[in-house]
Amino acid sequence: MNHAGNRLTDLVHRTVLRPLPWLGLLLAFAGAGCLKQMLFLGYLIGGPPSIEPDFEVQTKKSLTDYEVKAAVVCYAPTKLKWDFEDVDKNIAKYVSHRLNQHKVKVISPERVQQWLDRNQGDWDKAAEIGAAFKTTYVVDIEIADYNLYEKGSQTLYRGRAEVFVTVWEMQPDGEGEKIYRKEIKCVWPLSAPRSTSDVTYAQFRLLFLQYLSERIGRLFYEHYNGDDIGEAT
Repeated sequence: MNHAGNRLTDLVHRTVLRPLPWLGLLLAFAGAGCLKQMLFLGYLIGGPPSIEPDFEVQTKKSLTDYEVKAAVVCYAPTKLKWDFEDVDKNIAKYVSHRLNQHKVKVISPERVQQWLDRNQGDWDKAAEIGAAFKTTYVVDIEIADYNLYEKGSQTLYRGRAEVFVTVWEMQPDGEGEKIYRKEIKCVWPLSAPRSTSDVTYAQFRLLFLQYLSERIGRLFYEHYNGDDIGEAT
């Protein structure tokens, strides 16, 4: 069976076959007017509702398809890098690892960075990276805003970022076609900033990179309602 067939079989199993033994019980609850109990039981049986990746919804394509390879590149303006020197390298690295954890074949971020260092000033399109590594897609991240401090404070941490994520699909001639673009704005933690006396700069930077890379990664892999509950703090 091909890869698409495996995905369809898995979908049928998760959404149709697995709940069947409990269907009669669920209907009994519904017939008795116990809607809340029915929904709660359905949650326990099937788990929380999943959210389809926005990239797949918009393009009908998937980074997890068989024989698909992707490279991740990130750009930060010079002015931003005065305060956060390696922010572009770090975001590319963390997003690459997130995708790899979710079964996306990703070119090593170290290899991509080596290529960028060798070709510094000699390239201007993300598709050139795709051509160099013979990938199917290039995930191109542009940082418009990034900060780790609460506005107006140097004693409170609250990460803030605005990024634009563009996906280029590589063509046989080595050019890239833009097939997807998404803006992400995020602030973390939502509930309250963290004091610089409670967490070090390095620790908070790591935590925010993990949060931001997960937000970007979810554009390409399935996640679940409720995943955000622990992210407020």
